[in-house]
Amino acid sequence: MLELGLKTLIAYLIGALPGSLILGAVRGVDIRAMGSGNAGATNALRTQGKWFALAVLLFDIGKGVLVVLWLPLANFPDVGIDPEVSRQWLTLACGFAVIVGHVYPVWFGFRGGKGAATVVGVVGALEPRLLLPLLLSWFLVLILTGYVGLATMLAGAALVATVWFWEPSNWPMLSFCIVLALFIVFTHRSNIARMRAGNENRVRRLWLFRPRTA
Repeated sequence: MLELGLKTLIAYLIGALPGSLILGAVRGVDIRAMGSGNAGATNALRTQGKWFALAVLLFDIGKGVLVVLWLPLANFPDVGIDPEVSRQWLTLACGFAVIVGHVYPVWFGFRGGKGAATVVGVVGALEPRLLLPLLLSWFLVLILTGYVGLATMLAGAALVATVWFWEPSNWPMLSFCIVLALFIVFTHRSNIARMRAGNENRVRRLWLFRPRTA
C-alpha cells in the first residue's frame, strides 16, 4: 500500500504543475486574472495567442502521458514494487491523480484548469484507440454548438459509452471512465451555469450554426 500511496501522491504533484501557469510565470502573466479566469489551454488561446496555447496543450498532455507510462512501473528505493498492488488499478489511480492535480494544484492555490488536455494524455496513454471516439465526439459537439465546455463533458460521456461497448467486462477501466466523466461535469459546473444563463462564450470560428451576423 506504500507504493500505491506514494505513486498516487507523486502523480498528483506532477499534475499540480499546470502548463498555463508554469509557462505564464515565465512570460510574467497569470491567465487566471484574464479572460474567463480559467488556467487552461482555451483561455490561454483567448488571452495569449495560439503558440502559447499550443505549448500549454502539449505540456498538459505530456504530463498525463508521463505519469501513466512511467510512474506505475517506477522502482523507487525503499518502496519497490508491491506484488499485492494491481498494476491496472495503480495505473488508473495515478492517471486520475494527475488530472485532479491539474484541476486543484497545491502549488497554485488549488486554482488550475479544467483538465481536458491532461485527460487526453492520460486516456491516450492508457488506451490509444479510445482517443478517436473521445476527440471525434468533442469536435462534433463543438462544431454543432460552439461550446467547448459542453463538448468536453459529452466527450467524457462518449468515453464511458465506448468502453461499455468495447469492453463491458473491464470493470477497472469502466469504473475509471465513469468517475472521470462525473469529475469532468463537476469541474465544468460554472460552464453549465453560464450556458443556462445564456452567456457562455462560443468558439464562433468553429460553430457551424452561428448566426450569419456573428
